[in-house]
Amino acid sequence: MEIRDFFPVWGQLSGDQQKLLTDSALKRLIPKGAVIHSGSLDCTGLLLIEQGQLRAYILSDDGREITLYRLLERDICLFSASCIMRSIQFEINIRAERDTELWVIPPEVYKQLMESSAPLANFTNELMAGRFSEVMWLLEQILWKRFDQRLAGFLLEESALEGSRELKLTHEAIGSHMGNPREVVTRMLRYFQGEGLVRLSRGTVEIIDPDRLAVLAQ
Repeated sequence: MEIRDFFPVWGQLSGDQQKLLTDSALKRLIPKGAVIHSGSLDCTGLLLIEQGQLRAYILSDDGREITLYRLLERDICLFSASCIMRSIQFEINIRAERDTELWVIPPEVYKQLMESSAPLANFTNELMAGRFSEVMWLLEQILWKRFDQRLAGFLLEESALEGSRELKLTHEAIGSHMGNPREVVTRMLRYFQGEGLVRLSRGTVEIIDPDRLAVLAQ
């Protein structure tokens, strides 16, 4: 995969702009579990995910986490370069959920290119709007959906990401993703198990009835 593959407006950039973008890109290998970006003061740069999986999340003052979205192959992370966006200060953290290969575009380089290329600036604004839409969707889920509905949807999403009904997730990890205490997650999972929706074992949640979970999630 090449840098040009991440940018649908590549053909609208000049040769010098293409060269600057390509030459400035730094290849990095991020091991599973590593934090690559932490808070608005950490301006890491634009992240282009070649392969692997990253988790973007926010952290409360008392240490509780909630997942905002995942970044997968061919995704671009903008919030890790929020310093180039005027008036945007987003306290986001990014951790590798799998061993990940990515490219980092230095923020000063990308800012220069945005200022000189209207197509690239428009593309970047569209990406940012899409990410904010995902965050607003999550906020709506938290505000208006019951926890059992959210948990059902989360389990199905994880199953799709992993390609398996057997999820290697602790109750604490699920709570971190969803912004809920472990005890709340445990109670609901035990209820799901009693209803024949899942089977629980140490560090594992196995989905037994995905169809009923899907109905509940809706």
